[in-house]
Amino acid sequence: MKIKYLYIALVVILVGGLIFARNVSAPLETVSSTTPYDTFARCLSDAGAKFYGTYWCPHCKAQKELFQNSKELPYIECSTPNGQAQTPVCAEAGIKSYPTWRFLDGTELTGEQSFEALAEKTSCALPQI
Repeated sequence: MKIKYLYIALVVILVGGLIFARNVSAPLETVSSTTPYDTFARCLSDAGAKFYGTYWCPHCKAQKELFQNSKELPYIECSTPNGQAQTPVCAEAGIKSYPTWRFLDGTELTGEQSFEALAEKTSCALPQI
């Protein structure tokens, strides 16, 4: 009876050791979810560009979709959750229409913007798609 438990314990230890060794020696997955849109959006952010918009604005939605809804987009939400007021950060910035892009040099562009227009304002390289 003791030998049976010894064999079971040995099998458990061996299987556990194999699983552990496989996980330790397996290379880490290096799945990159970065897209050319993410790289461009990150460059815009690094260049100080800010994209002011609202969740209910169809032009803001279209602008986000141009970037494939990149999480790197320097987007600032200007609407309160109920859609009835402007957030303090946008009010203090004097944002009057959506979308508004503001740049480090103090200039701004309103309405949907092309990648070319944004690249020209920030010197960011156009996304290679």
